[in-house]
Amino acid sequence: MVFWIASAVGLAVAYLLGATPSGYLAGKLLKGIDIREHGSKSTGATNVLRTLGKWPALAVLLIDVLKGAAAIVLAHWFYPFVISSATSPTALDPRMPWAVCLAGLAVLLGHGRSIWLNFTGGKSAATGLGVLLAMSWPVGLGAATAFAVTLALFRIVSLSSMLAALTAVVLVCTLEQPLPYRLLVVAGSLYVIARHRANIQRLLAGTEPRLGRSLG
Repeated sequence: MVFWIASAVGLAVAYLLGATPSGYLAGKLLKGIDIREHGSKSTGATNVLRTLGKWPALAVLLIDVLKGAAAIVLAHWFYPFVISSATSPTALDPRMPWAVCLAGLAVLLGHGRSIWLNFTGGKSAATGLGVLLAMSWPVGLGAATAFAVTLALFRIVSLSSMLAALTAVVLVCTLEQPLPYRLLVVAGSLYVIARHRANIQRLLAGTEPRLGRSLG
């Protein structure tokens, strides 16, 4: 019972971390605008870059990455703390990886469907990177490298994000990782790609803007 109560609390905290609308707040604080009414309508760092500029975008990017990492770090600390406080310390609870997996999904959902923004939000790529880095840094580093290389070659953020998500799937299935972590990366990557549906249509039509160009 204690584990399931802790799981519910952990999921709520992870969701609220993800739901913190950094891009939206940047628009309101810096220009008094609702960033969802500009550019791609997303609250993510790329739309912040197009709408507010480089430094606000960098700040939003870092905050979004930290949100994802914080959810995983909190899960790794919170569950063992609660369980050990309620029972005598034992070996690692086999349910722990599943709890971490659910926390990762919750923070991604919170970023993409924020309760504070009528369940709108960003595309969860930066938050997903934070989840990966905190959960398995080799997978996160590989995904970040794939993103950077693709962006340098094509200067298309959406394409870079989706290829980074697919790279994470390949790496987590290749490296030795717990089954829940693999399922989290697969589910999270599919979620990130699904959030890029409009970008995929523009990529196929050849109209997706490159970095430095505004959305037409």
